[in-house]
Amino acid sequence: MSKSILITGCSTGIGLYCAETLYKSGYKVIASVRNSKHLSHFEQLGIPCILLDLSDETSINQGFQQALDLCDGKLDVLFNNGAYGQPGAVEDLPTDVLRQQFEVNFFGWHTLTRLAVAHMRAQGQGRIIQNSSVLGLVALPYRGAYNASKFALEGLTDTLRMELSDTNVQISLIEPGPILSDFRKNARQAFEQHIDIESSYHKDEYQAQLTRLKAQTAPQKFTLGPEAVYDKLLHAIESPKAKARYYVTFPTYLMGYLKRILSSRWLDKLLLKNR
Repeated sequence: MSKSILITGCSTGIGLYCAETLYKSGYKVIASVRNSKHLSHFEQLGIPCILLDLSDETSINQGFQQALDLCDGKLDVLFNNGAYGQPGAVEDLPTDVLRQQFEVNFFGWHTLTRLAVAHMRAQGQGRIIQNSSVLGLVALPYRGAYNASKFALEGLTDTLRMELSDTNVQISLIEPGPILSDFRKNARQAFEQHIDIESSYHKDEYQAQLTRLKAQTAPQKFTLGPEAVYDKLLHAIESPKAKARYYVTFPTYLMGYLKRILSSRWLDKLLLKNR
């Protein structure tokens, strides 16, 4: 029987690519999206798709039950992927906006993961794969909310992996660097909506950030397509012993290495040059 997988954040980018490609490869895919306008695309492809809003606990619980119904009560894999980035200097970041970032990127994932763990314990096996970020390894200026959500995810996932080490439920983190997606477009909208750019001490730097976010082409030469994440996801699904971490893109490999060998002061200097 083909494995079943629930994927969050499938409207664009990594989630969309992985859902379509896994489906074509014979997996029983349940895609999830937050906005109903994206349902028709999956209907046309014949891929089951549900509404699941990671900022709404009721929606998460209902969505998970729908996913179980669609895979006949046996979910093999959860790929937590749906997230967004809230730019802005920490001093300009309203606390409610930080809470919103954590509701989607962290608390929603935790709610869904707990449901998956209970289900997978009962059935005796499963895989939970968290799509983190290079910004869960190192921090960059003006990404404080996103940095914090991914650092928190890394710590919680490491703990969960150890706590499930005596079970057949395997836990993995995927840590991409720059990937082609709508991430920058969504980050720009969050930036302009929630940060008082004109009144900020960082106004000049914010203009440079907006220019980068508005760019039609990838601003970093090491940007890869979503297929780079898919390759790691497939290994995490299929390998008899999935890795704890999967680095994706050269910047992630580089930052992982530099974090081990550099002092915090020298790493800060390097990162400030590439903000």
